[in-house]
This record gives sequence, structure tokens and C-alpha cells, in this order.
Amino acid sequence: MHRLKTRAQFQAAMAGGVVSRTAHFALHRLVLPVTEPGSLPDAQGPQALFGVAGSAGDLGGVWMGAMAPKRWARRAVTRNAIKRQVYALAAELAPGQPPAAFVVRLRLAFDRKQYPSAWSEPLRLAVRAELQQLWARAKP
Repeated sequence: MHRLKTRAQFQAAMAGGVVSRTAHFALHRLVLPVTEPGSLPDAQGPQALFGVAGSAGDLGGVWMGAMAPKRWARRAVTRNAIKRQVYALAAELAPGQPPAAFVVRLRLAFDRKQYPSAWSEPLRLAVRAELQQLWARAKP
């Protein structure tokens, strides 16, 4: 699994469309074409920003990005912990995914009255459970 690094990669992955939503997260996916090793795609498109996998079983074709905007997670501790949860779960699920670029986007804040600590065990468990639900809802 590779991580998305540039703004253009994030924008291309998000342009692929939303495949799953939960109360707090949205999962975007851009399917990358599978080509034979050493060959080029028919047309140049957004997939040119990513290393295209050689075969469907090649993990080199799975790209992952996480977005936790300040608007929805004010504290840096919370933003970084949410991103760590996203990448940890994605690493577990990457072997079963087709070659694609994924972005998990935080789209709503967690209630600070229910989770007053910046990163508590109940918040960690809630984020993990919702991320698992997000991936389970995603259509292959």
C-alpha cells in the first residue's frame, strides 16, 4: 500500500466518487486500470499520478489517503490519531482491494461533549468501529 502525497493525487482520487458514507466519514475511490508490465495505458488520465499495478494481485496498485480537516477535528492530536487509525485499518484491508486510489475524508466532527478528551479510548474505539463500517459498506 502506498500513501497519497500530493494535492493532485488527492483531487484525482476524490474525483472518482464516493463509494461509502457513515455518520462521520466518506470513502472516495478511483479505480486504476490493470495493465501488463511494461505497457502503457490507452489514454492518459488521472491514473498517470499513480504507479499502476502490474496485475490484480499486486499490492503496488493500492493507494491510500486520509483527510481530517481542522474544521471537523480542531485538535492536532485528534486529527493525527484519526489518520493513524485510517492508515492502520487500510493496511489490514489492502490485500483484498483492487488496484485503486482511496481517500477517507472526515466529514463531520465527533461530539466534544461525548468525547471531551482529544484522544481517549472510547473515541479511539468509536473511530475504529465507524471506519470498519465504512469499508464494509463500500461496494467492490
